Amino acid sequence: MRIDAYEDPGAPDRRGGWRYLAWLVRRQWPRCLAGAVLASVWMVLLAATPYLMARAVDHGLEPGDLGALAGWTGAMVAVGGVNAWLGMMRHRTMTKVRMDANFRTVKVVVGHATRLGAALRGQVGTGEVVTIGVGDVQTISTSLTAVGPGVGAVVAYAAVGGLMLSVSPRLALVVLLGVPALGVLLGPLMGRLQGREAEYRERQSVLTARIGDLAGGLRVLNGLGGKGLVADAFRRDSGRLREQGYRVGAVTSWIQALGVGLPVLFLALVTWLGARQAAQGHISVGELVSVYGYVVALGWPVAFLIEMGHQLSRGVVAARRVVAFLSLEPAPDEGTREAPAEPSVLYDPASGVRITPGRLTALVTAHPSDATGILDRLGRYTPSDATWGDIPLTEIPLTQVRARILVADPEADLFAGTLSAVIGVPDTDPRGAGNRATSHNAPTPAPGQQPTGADEAPHLTAAINAAAAEDIVRALPDGLKTQVAAQARDLSGGQRQRIRLARALLTDPEVLLAAEPTSALDAHTEATVADRLRAARQGRTTVLAATSPLLLDRADVVHHLVDGKVAATGTHRELLDSEPGYRALVARDAEDGEAAEEGEPAR
Repeated sequence: MRIDAYEDPGAPDRRGGWRYLAWLVRRQWPRCLAGAVLASVWMVLLAATPYLMARAVDHGLEPGDLGALAGWTGAMVAVGGVNAWLGMMRHRTMTKVRMDANFRTVKVVVGHATRLGAALRGQVGTGEVVTIGVGDVQTISTSLTAVGPGVGAVVAYAAVGGLMLSVSPRLALVVLLGVPALGVLLGPLMGRLQGREAEYRERQSVLTARIGDLAGGLRVLNGLGGKGLVADAFRRDSGRLREQGYRVGAVTSWIQALGVGLPVLFLALVTWLGARQAAQGHISVGELVSVYGYVVALGWPVAFLIEMGHQLSRGVVAARRVVAFLSLEPAPDEGTREAPAEPSVLYDPASGVRITPGRLTALVTAHPSDATGILDRLGRYTPSDATWGDIPLTEIPLTQVRARILVADPEADLFAGTLSAVIGVPDTDPRGAGNRATSHNAPTPAPGQQPTGADEAPHLTAAINAAAAEDIVRALPDGLKTQVAAQARDLSGGQRQRIRLARALLTDPEVLLAAEPTSALDAHTEATVADRLRAARQGRTTVLAATSPLLLDRADVVHHLVDGKVAATGTHRELLDSEPGYRALVARDAEDGEAAEEGEPAR
């Protein structure tokens, strides 16, 4: 069975950790069945070797029958060769089982994260998602060894018990009752491991999220003098995680120690009982040899059974975390009314902002969070009474809102890939199609809006030009085909900002809502972007949250916000003349821009 990285992973069973593991088995039951059969035959043949050895001793070696000795020896060699092949095929099959479970869980988690969209960050932290993707997925896939060696261990255990029954009912009874007794002794430790493992994973996800926050805001923290405080908090949290790891390790070490030590004691007991029966004449020398061989062969299934319990204990903890993530749901979309057929006014009653279609509108405020809140309400990312053409946004299906209104997040993720793919023109993939790598809420291109594939080149060039990003392309060794790291870490802050703007412009949405799209640019580059942005969006609705005079001077309408409410509306020059508060706010920004122009190179 081939593992297809592009196939539909199916609908997972989200009713619990055990049910999720069972679903992974059902999704590849032929392969799991093959692994169980191969492992069972392999382990049973391990136990067959002592049986053949006993026959060789009793029928060939002891009476001196060389023909019988040669025959039984040849059978042992043949069984050994077949078992070597079976062991190889078992390992190969179980590797495929683990890989399928790994890839399937990754696709399920990534697919659900995509469906959650913007609701993801409000419901679960980044660290939780990273911990699931890095650790839990691997733990789940490893736990599926239970369907191969685990099943084989049970079958081999029963087979050895049956063979022992033919030698001595007393020894068979000891064997058949011994392993369940080991399970009773190890059971409480398995339960404790699940609790400790769950707490450890929870702390790990919190610390992982904090690492991401530190990496993203280290410069800001250093500038504010808060690096030491955060470092101390991180040191304390990592210390707690280390202590929790020690506790998990303590339980695991006891399980592993007992898992090795108890079977040895158990098998030593069986060997001692067999030796006593041989000395008393109850069993033959060949049967004593077979008992010792059975004891050695029994070590494999006993070890696998204990390892299976250990892995399943960890796997079900990881599966519960995956199930909890898959149980997250986006906000219900109860919209039933059609969006306005023509470009229409967007209105936010909470602030009084009214966006006239086809115009470039700017929102100016001393508190950036007020402006981004308005953009989120107009883009339907937060509940509100905002309307679109007198229709409440909440009553319009979300798919229609997303198809026509784009909120360009200033911190939108940039995925690794070629520069053209990062901006939005996918490279050709093995199946002849690709997905547009756009902003987290990029609208779906409407029919006739823009072509795809190779025909996107003119649109890509136009978007790059509008964002004044041609110098970025020219500076890279392979131009648009240059590989860019995740989050474009190999580019400067200003370059990343222009790449995000080019990506938003490439989608050519009917309504573009952008927060501070030029805040990281020097004055010269910002003026170029302002002119080109206005030309590129001519006749389209564009809303910018900004305080830069270079952008505001190109706006058709400027709303000055005070405490989140519209205090004045007009053109940039009108507000400069009539609103002292507005003039003070944008003049301060202009001074900052002049200082940047004199002291910093273009970015």
